[in-house]
Amino acid sequence: MTMLTYEPAEVVVPAEAIAARMPALAQEIVEAYGGGAEGIVIVPVMTGAFVFAADLVRRMPNRLRVDVATVRSYGGGTTSQGPRIEGVMPTVQGRHVLLVDDILDSGRTLTFLRKDMLDRGAASVRTCVLLRKRIPAAMSTACEFVGFDIPDLFVAGYGLDYDGWFRNLPDVVSLRKVGESSAMVR
Repeated sequence: MTMLTYEPAEVVVPAEAIAARMPALAQEIVEAYGGGAEGIVIVPVMTGAFVFAADLVRRMPNRLRVDVATVRSYGGGTTSQGPRIEGVMPTVQGRHVLLVDDILDSGRTLTFLRKDMLDRGAASVRTCVLLRKRIPAAMSTACEFVGFDIPDLFVAGYGLDYDGWFRNLPDVVSLRKVGESSAMVR
């Protein structure tokens, strides 16, 4: 059995708030594409964005494609080590792309992917994140659509993980080291 060094602590964004934000966020995106998102390619950044992207695209009434980008930044730690592509990247030549990611903190992943998509011939690239940390690096990174701004916390749940764990939690929760005081608040 794997010994975890972190465990859920407190709810940062409850599932109910996430569900309430999805229709408005989808509408912002549709309107930004001229009243429709017809023909855009939604590119969730795997694996953290899969829950968020699924909920988001179900609220977009337009014909669109979904193709994934697999990029790894954390490698089991609590700070980003910088992005690297794992697997095959989607075909974006001549297409309008919406990158969908779970969290914006250092900005390296979205900056890297935006440049990569444009270099591979995307007609345009916009970004959407569920969470953006209120830190200078995140706030200064171009991101057109944001679900929630949060404090600089290590979080998991709703697709976000710590070393592969906690993606299944319905809320976004902060994590604390195992053995620290304070029970999970709901």
